Amino acid sequence: MHNKQETDSESGRPWNQGVSSVLLLGDGQKSRVGTTLPEVQAWLETRGIQVQVEGDVRQFAQQHLEGCPLPDPVPDLIVVLGGDGSVLTAVRSFGEHPVPVLGIHFGRVGFLAPVLGNQWEQGLLDTLEGRCLVEERMRMEIELEDGSLFLALNDAVLARPADASMVGLSLFVNDEHATDYHADGLIVSTASGSTAYSLAAGGPILAPDLQGLVVTPISAHALAHRPLVLAPESLVGVRVVRSRQGVALVLDGQRVALLQEGSQVVVRRHDVNYPLLVPSGMDPWQRLSDRLGWSGSLAELG
Repeated sequence: MHNKQETDSESGRPWNQGVSSVLLLGDGQKSRVGTTLPEVQAWLETRGIQVQVEGDVRQFAQQHLEGCPLPDPVPDLIVVLGGDGSVLTAVRSFGEHPVPVLGIHFGRVGFLAPVLGNQWEQGLLDTLEGRCLVEERMRMEIELEDGSLFLALNDAVLARPADASMVGLSLFVNDEHATDYHADGLIVSTASGSTAYSLAAGGPILAPDLQGLVVTPISAHALAHRPLVLAPESLVGVRVVRSRQGVALVLDGQRVALLQEGSQVVVRRHDVNYPLLVPSGMDPWQRLSDRLGWSGSLAELG
């Protein structure tokens, strides 16, 4: 069991590491990414940087899962052209060997990819010239009863199959029974995941660098059930009490197991945060406002 934080990094510190090699990952399903990848590659190479290009980040991750080794030596920086899903895929691939990731946003939301697609050159220039900050993002370790271990940056979701009825889930915090849910499922998320599925299910938004866990029920039958915010050291256990067709365990959007009645998963903080890069002049609250469309103003009140 992991029970302590083993990182000497501070969230928000300047990132001024020299960059001699870059892994450039793209979302092959987005046409704009396909046309921008060679431009970014050429821009980096004119600055004497060694670049490895992978035009399909999902295929790259799948090859790694099937046993293909990661680049050797490991790159100094990973640049991802895509959306949050692409960033999550890159982070998953380098889960055991965290490499700083700069996300360039070509998706719909882009909480994890702070640089807009049409501003990629300035974003890379800021990164190479030391004008980026490191956001140390907390990760979770998920353990199954057979001892299998998985990592997640955003969330661990236990959800009923699409054609199944509500399921019964019991929540335990630090081995103490907390409550039972009759719901479509349950989400355990980090601050990174608080702006993803948890937010859509009514969960709170946590500051990106906040260390903590959010437990959010999905369409709970009892209206009294509300999201819980737990300390980062909390040990979260979820047991499947009732489900005719099993409960899917989905980590960062990837289904990893089907849990049957009586099964239990344990979620805990992982020892090592994952470093995501953000241009230093970018206000995280402005980023939230832009992504969520917060347009209200006191001036409108007259």
